[in-house]
Amino acid sequence: MAITIDGVATEVPADETLAAAMLQSGRLDLRITPIGGKPRSAYCMMGVCFECLVTVDDQPNQQACMTPVRPGMRVERGRP
Repeated sequence: MAITIDGVATEVPADETLAAAMLQSGRLDLRITPIGGKPRSAYCMMGVCFECLVTVDDQPNQQACMTPVRPGMRVERGRP
């Protein structure tokens, strides 16, 4: 299934969460911390830690680990 991650068309597996699909496609840093600018990745994969916040279709602060992928979605990795 095709989605766009940071402006790049990317093929990801269907029936996955966005975090799992991004990790499988080699996107390990899902967001950048506001203090220090450090990269963060998915940690708990069950919606508890909020390390996987991304922007989905212009909606910021979406938990990638709780968001199912769908064709055509536009994802931007979290920025401070």
